[in-house]
Amino acid sequence: MGGKIIHRLQGGGVLAEWGPMRLTISVFLGKLPQPDMAVRAAEKAFAFLEAVAEERGNLGRPFRRLLHEENSALVNRMVESVSAVGDEDLTPMASVAGTIADEVADFLFQRGMTKVVVENGGDISVRFSGDEWITVGIRPSVDAPEISHVITLDSSRASWGVATSGLGGRSLTRGIASAATVMAETASLADAAATAVANASFVEDPQVVRRPAEEVDPYTDIRGFLVTVKVGQISEAKRTLALEQALRRAEALVSRNVILGAFVAVQGEEAMTVCFRDRLAKEV
Repeated sequence: MGGKIIHRLQGGGVLAEWGPMRLTISVFLGKLPQPDMAVRAAEKAFAFLEAVAEERGNLGRPFRRLLHEENSALVNRMVESVSAVGDEDLTPMASVAGTIADEVADFLFQRGMTKVVVENGGDISVRFSGDEWITVGIRPSVDAPEISHVITLDSSRASWGVATSGLGGRSLTRGIASAATVMAETASLADAAATAVANASFVEDPQVVRRPAEEVDPYTDIRGFLVTVKVGQISEAKRTLALEQALRRAEALVSRNVILGAFVAVQGEEAMTVCFRDRLAKEV
């Protein structure tokens, strides 16, 4: 990995970059930004990423093999999040970005900060103490900058996580969703669940091209599984089916209190759970 870089941003935030990680940290005590604490948190983020790298071989194993082993707190958080989702094709790496965001957010929150927002490659961890709120833009495609919706997260909960998976994202997907965005109590849970919801959107169609994961990424943690590499224009019926499958997976996770809501998009068509819709801001 390249050198560690910490950029101080206008407004008191920090951008931390190292290897695959590009993480932004905004932290407040009351209304005052805390840039020095953000720098301390960035340094912790590097340590968390290093710990993940050291455990990479272990974290690429099926999660059930790790449930009863002695693991670090970081590994346990990843294993527990993936286990809560429950899909057998997930390894703990399905929650890695969200877990690092959570660890950084908790580091700050435990030191008395009242508003913390950590964004790790699109996965967001939020902590609130007192009357606080933020808005989060929702994209209908993970590889495009346009925002179609905005949700509001407030201090009705002390902890929030938002994560997105889909075709064209940083990680491989087994589905055809252009975006599957999940709200949960933590970013670690949201990250694992977003992967599962996006995977559930798969439909058989000649326009859907899949390849073994190891042919796309020789370092993948899901060797032996087919992943989607390209989706041509599919019929309205197939788009609807893909959305329905993903939404059912999301609603099942909501009913088990694993997540708080989800949004799914497939080739311009969208669906969302009721609890996600309730968080929508009136205007984008």
